[in-house]
Amino acid sequence: MTMEDQVKQFSERIVDATVHGKPLRVRGGGSKDWYGQPAAGDILDTRAYSGIIAYEPTELVMTARCGTPMREIEQALAAQGQMLAFEPPHFGEGATVGGMLASGLSGPRRATAGALRDFVLGAVLMDGRGEALRFGGQVMKNVAGYDVSRLLAGSMGMLGLVLEVSLKVLPKPVAEKTLRLELSQGDALLRLNKWAGQPLPLSASSWHGGALTLRLSGAEAAVASAVRHIGGEVLDASVADHWWADLREQHHPLLDAVRLEGMPLWRLSLPSTAEVLGEFGEHDQLIEWGGSQRWIRGDFDAQTMRSRAQALGGHATLFRGGDKASGVFQPLAPAVHNIHRNLKQYFDPAGIFNRGRMYQDL
Repeated sequence: MTMEDQVKQFSERIVDATVHGKPLRVRGGGSKDWYGQPAAGDILDTRAYSGIIAYEPTELVMTARCGTPMREIEQALAAQGQMLAFEPPHFGEGATVGGMLASGLSGPRRATAGALRDFVLGAVLMDGRGEALRFGGQVMKNVAGYDVSRLLAGSMGMLGLVLEVSLKVLPKPVAEKTLRLELSQGDALLRLNKWAGQPLPLSASSWHGGALTLRLSGAEAAVASAVRHIGGEVLDASVADHWWADLREQHHPLLDAVRLEGMPLWRLSLPSTAEVLGEFGEHDQLIEWGGSQRWIRGDFDAQTMRSRAQALGGHATLFRGGDKASGVFQPLAPAVHNIHRNLKQYFDPAGIFNRGRMYQDL
């Protein structure tokens, strides 16, 4: 079957589902099936629509179909000394480009390089009418119309089937070093916020159990100067690579799904200057992104977590485990909820795509 035939097949299936009101569950490799509210509907498998459509290393742009495996994308980029700077987690061998965009998740480099949505240049979306809509483009400066392509990042497949996505890519850093310092949570947060205002090549940070781990990336001279300025233990390169890879893929003991055995794992998105969360045990917390992302493991109720996060100017997500009956994501303000509902109605009038995956009434 040609790629054109595959698109036609997608369209026919979507139109049939819309006519008969049958929900569809858009799915690639299934590596993120656990994320969000429980999935419902017949599976619309994207993996047959695969392949890199265009890649121009000198232009720092790659366009790929939704079913393209993430390992294929990263291998092609690595061969040219380039990368997806937001370090998207795979959470499994089956991870695809479409699932990456739909989940909207970014890894350790997010705080300094930017989030996934910042690297989305354009996308092709098949809506609930079976029509392919093109948004954005394949250039870094493209401001024509509404920025729907970035809106798709983190939409959990609720607006339609993403057929293609164009991404900005970046060169890999020339030099990298990872440092480890023994610091309390309070001292670590103070230093991270201080360093954020200095010209240091910080590219990732994590704190857990009294140890702050920092990654420095950039020119040889800049990295060497930062190592001298910050101090601490310099980790062996192979140890450092495993550390950041395990953190990205959540193989760290505090985050690992196997070790959690269903125990709730909360993700709090907060201002980097937010205070120490002393009511939660230090060994049940892991802090990333310069203090902006706080992981908390424990059987805490949704009201407690969301009220605490909101009081600090952020929000809380039940990332893994726990009881999803109270919702996975922070409830939206009424005006924002109406925007979500209107977007859903416009792109998916019959409500067939990933029904209830983000919020139960959408």
